[in-house]
Amino acid sequence: MRIGIDLGGTKIEGVVLDHNGTELLRKRIDTKQSEGYQAILQRITEFVLLLENEVGKSCLVGIGTPGAISAVTGKMKNSNTICLNGQSLLEDLQALLNRPLRVANDANCFTLSEALNGAGAGYDVVFGVIMGTGVGGGIVFKGQLHSGPQRISGEWGHNILESNGPNCYCGQKGCVETLLSGPGLAADFYRNGGNAEFTTNEIVALAAQSDVLAEAVLQRFFDRFGRAMATVVNILDPDVIVLGGGLSNIDRLYTEGRTKVAQYVFNDQFITPMLRNIHGDSSGILGAAQLWRHDDSF
Repeated sequence: MRIGIDLGGTKIEGVVLDHNGTELLRKRIDTKQSEGYQAILQRITEFVLLLENEVGKSCLVGIGTPGAISAVTGKMKNSNTICLNGQSLLEDLQALLNRPLRVANDANCFTLSEALNGAGAGYDVVFGVIMGTGVGGGIVFKGQLHSGPQRISGEWGHNILESNGPNCYCGQKGCVETLLSGPGLAADFYRNGGNAEFTTNEIVALAAQSDVLAEAVLQRFFDRFGRAMATVVNILDPDVIVLGGGLSNIDRLYTEGRTKVAQYVFNDQFITPMLRNIHGDSSGILGAAQLWRHDDSF
């Protein structure tokens, strides 16, 4: 059996899969990030033991995390759950649970799940995209996750799109994440005179009602998406692109957004399928469990 853990900023979700990949159990607890790193370690440890107790068996454990483990230091980096950065998360959890674990970036887990038995199944090269609170990505080649020697494979969210753009927490200005995330879209609406309280869903709904400001924001969003995604396609030329995260639910992204990619990509046509994910919010947690395959052992 395999356990997948999705470590989020506000919640920790866990799933147990049997050897056939059938879901046996799913639970969720609060992360309690405000209590700090040691509290998160304790909560993950207790959560894994709780899941194992309910299924009555010790399990292989995979964990999807915000950020990644540095190939140089072995410590967490680039996490928007700030208290994880600089910490030996993998080493500490392995010591607490007394077993090997597998840990990957949450966008990589999303991509792995969608590539194995989601929207990207049957394609050799899958580029998975998350556009939500942040912007991330992952790459799967022939069923195998590609993390890269620096563990930053797929991180298109921190390519600089507009050098005079908003400040990014990574220290750069105008990263893709500052413009194509949910908060980035809402901030563009506010900067141009919109209500700061409006959510992305409300802005999209306003545009559907022919609101001039909201429509202008969406047109900029589609153009930025086209420029950013064309850069990925020009370099990777994936067999399929699978979109996830809250903004992947914008229907016009698959029509007008796709048209903008075609406008900027280095080819006379853009033939790559660009698909909505199948597993939704479950992709990350299922991918974490699939960091271990059914025939793996420790």
